[in-house]
Amino acid sequence: ANSHELLLKAQQEQLYAKLVMQLKKDFGLANIPIDLAKDIAPEDLQIFLHEKMYYLMLEKFPEYLNLLYVIDVPEKAFKQIQVTDVVEVAEQVSYLALKRELQKVWLKEKYAS
Repeated sequence: ANSHELLLKAQQEQLYAKLVMQLKKDFGLANIPIDLAKDIAPEDLQIFLHEKMYYLMLEKFPEYLNLLYVIDVPEKAFKQIQVTDVVEVAEQVSYLALKRELQKVWLKEKYAS
């Protein structure tokens, strides 16, 4: 799976808007201001997240680590990242973050009722 497939799944299960809200919430908890429109297109969200991760990795590493802690990306998943270059790593980390955020949204939805 990749980020694109995850975002499609979120849309199919009608969890996409909640996923965007969860991302905004967790970025906020990590003190990383982001300006995401509620109706951002999945492709744009994917690009935005990739660019943001790339920027944080290069320019604000402590904030990047804090964000991953807030999102709760599993350490095991991190260790499986194939280190090639920063662009590729940022893409893989974006996927892991999206995957975890979708998991949170799905669980909240499932156990809310």
